[in-house]
Amino acid sequence: MVIKRRHWALAAAPLALALLTATGCDSTPGAPAAAPTAAPSTSTSAARAVARVCANPAAGPAKAPAGAVTVDPAVVGDLASKTKSSPANTTFWLRPGKHRLDPDRYAQVIPKKGDRYLGAPGAVLDGGKKNQYAFAGTARDVTIRYLTVQRFVAPQNEGVVNHDSADGWVIEHATIQDNSGAGLMAGSHQRVRANCLRDNGQYGMNAYKSGGISGLVVEDNEIVGNNTDGWERRQQGCGCTGGIKFWAVDGADVRGNWVHDNRGAGLWADTDNNDFLIENNVLEANDGAALIYETSYNAVIRNNTIRRNNWVEGRRYADRGDNFPYATVYLSESGGEPRIRARTDKIKIYRNLLENNWSGITLWENADRFCNSPANTSSGDCTLLVKNADRCAKPAIDKAPLYADCRWKTQRVDIHDNRFVLDESVVRCTEMCDRMAVLSNYGTYPDWSPYKGEKVAEAITHKQDNRWHDNVYLGPWKFVAYDPSRVLDFGEWQSADYRQDAGSTLDPRAGG
Repeated sequence: MVIKRRHWALAAAPLALALLTATGCDSTPGAPAAAPTAAPSTSTSAARAVARVCANPAAGPAKAPAGAVTVDPAVVGDLASKTKSSPANTTFWLRPGKHRLDPDRYAQVIPKKGDRYLGAPGAVLDGGKKNQYAFAGTARDVTIRYLTVQRFVAPQNEGVVNHDSADGWVIEHATIQDNSGAGLMAGSHQRVRANCLRDNGQYGMNAYKSGGISGLVVEDNEIVGNNTDGWERRQQGCGCTGGIKFWAVDGADVRGNWVHDNRGAGLWADTDNNDFLIENNVLEANDGAALIYETSYNAVIRNNTIRRNNWVEGRRYADRGDNFPYATVYLSESGGEPRIRARTDKIKIYRNLLENNWSGITLWENADRFCNSPANTSSGDCTLLVKNADRCAKPAIDKAPLYADCRWKTQRVDIHDNRFVLDESVVRCTEMCDRMAVLSNYGTYPDWSPYKGEKVAEAITHKQDNRWHDNVYLGPWKFVAYDPSRVLDFGEWQSADYRQDAGSTLDPRAGG
């Protein structure tokens, strides 16, 4: 597996450089540590439909289905052994009790094509903190239902269930908890429904596969308390955590999930993702951003309830005196691109409720981050418009088409009909937690860069069709444009200089 590093960005006003952490579809199809802080209220449709899976998991069949192979928890290694000796398309029914693999660290279940694993009520596959992987191999169309998978010790960046990112898997009504690494990996056309992904050491799910993933559905899951091993502290700036992390996924429906109390970001799409629909989720009380969409394209983000996120990480940077608008919804070098096929050619953010988060939405573009730049920390990746990063070099990068195509651009972002609520007494802050932003840094690096100076700041602020409009603001909101030093009031934000939030209203006293 390619190990991705957190993407650091140089952000600055023209005379001062500050190192800042950068993280970075119109249709309807798509972990755990601390206990949830509170069940979500039922004030919105998303909250009413929230997936409270972990406290009340669905029960599997109490009797073996006709034709199923019965697996006995009293026999160590029975599941792996019977899988090996059975033909493809076999159904396995795991009796109630704790099932174990052989104690060898590499002991694992290798399904055949079409195999199905059904857990009886109380069936648990336990790695005993010895086995690294539960289900692995490249067989397609495997199904896992009603089974608890716990206490496996996958290495960093690897996963316990579907370790090898095989395609077509269906994981439903499962509890995947207390594992190291990622509880679950993903392949193309995978369906992840109504699961509890809880208290896993790195990710609830790591949607990574060499060559990319397409057609991923993630719906009605509870994703809570992941990153128990604190990887962002152990490897500062690694960018290797999240309730779910997505890499190079083309087409994902993420809907109806309760993503909460994760020790970092809730959902994080990083590097050449495209065509995401993120709707009807409740994203709350995550230590970092609720949603990061980074160096990626074309998404619809709608009808989500987003509250009490980013209190830990946002406050940490503010306490250091960092004036960057660290946001709860953070778009980093991401935008709409009509030349890349998707259900929309924009990033549309609408009909969401954002309540008492640390700041709101930030649109960011690092002037020094582009294909073939040493400041591009995406492990050598390039945009989806330029397959070979080596083409992005002088003199060709100085002119069309490479001048535009060699950089991920935050463009064509349409933010409308959202409700932004901020009560500073709830968030327990008086400044730096109250911002919307569209900005860049002053380009300085490398010395052959064609994007030096204020070119990118001018583009993201004025020329790339990034628009807020018809929103409702309740509370003392401020606005940042161009660079971190330009903090605007609502009138300045709406003025002829910036022309943002036409049709929007702000009541600074109403947030409380």
